[in-house]
Amino acid sequence: MTPLIFDFPHPSILGTHVRTEIGGDEGKVSVLPFPDGESFLRVESSVEGREVIINATLFNPNNWFLDLLFLADTLKAQGANRVGLLAPYLAYMRQDKVFHPGEALTSKTFADLISTYFDYLITVDPHLHRYHSLGEIYSIPTTIVQAAPLLSQWVQSHVKNPFLIGPDGESAQWVAEVAKTFPFIVLNKVRNKDGHVAITWPTINNINGKTPVFVDDIISSGGTMLQAVEQLKSFTDTPPICIAIHPIFAGNSYQELQKADVQNIVSCNSIPHPSNQIDLTPILVAALKQLYI
Repeated sequence: MTPLIFDFPHPSILGTHVRTEIGGDEGKVSVLPFPDGESFLRVESSVEGREVIINATLFNPNNWFLDLLFLADTLKAQGANRVGLLAPYLAYMRQDKVFHPGEALTSKTFADLISTYFDYLITVDPHLHRYHSLGEIYSIPTTIVQAAPLLSQWVQSHVKNPFLIGPDGESAQWVAEVAKTFPFIVLNKVRNKDGHVAITWPTINNINGKTPVFVDDIISSGGTMLQAVEQLKSFTDTPPICIAIHPIFAGNSYQELQKADVQNIVSCNSIPHPSNQIDLTPILVAALKQLYI
């Protein structure tokens, strides 16, 4: 039976592409607010016995996450065969440890909620720092799709003589995978007690004639990237390209990076953003077809 795909909470280019490539039907749902701020939700598609996928990138989810759980629960109550969550960006992975007494371990609580209402999860390069796998906190089957091949293809197609740079140690895994045969380095970032970040560079041979390309999984506040872009001027006059898998760009960080001396800012469409130039559709569709459809 043709899978039913809901794009939630709003239609997205990525969701439309995934549904088209899979040949799925568009799921329809109405969500309206009651006067007291609670939600009314009604599924308008026939779901009994069907494979259902909800595409919901989980960036900034606090205002609508309850509605997502209401939708998943309603789909199961109406007889859906399975309800899977396609979350190109997976939220609440940052708080992976109780650093001080009384802190909420939100990554675990969030994982418990998703595991309760969904049958499986597919996501793109989640922020795994202290966790070795999603299976440490999720009790449902999880699939991690890696965007590095798409980033590598983009660099090969758009950048002449690339020289890749990871802005901190956590970016090393993505930079090494994207680089393939390109030269690359990884910077060292140290954050002191006051939150100030100091970046140190390894020894760099002459990079004149090469195009610097910063690669990271997430650009959030953009502070580290901005500092690295400024320091790069000590090594080359060539403006860099900045690439991120997940373009959070909190506050005015995107505008600040635009005003820096950069050639281009590029991101995957895991989160809708003006910088989106790399489409995740091929790898997400491949994962869905291989594992769940």
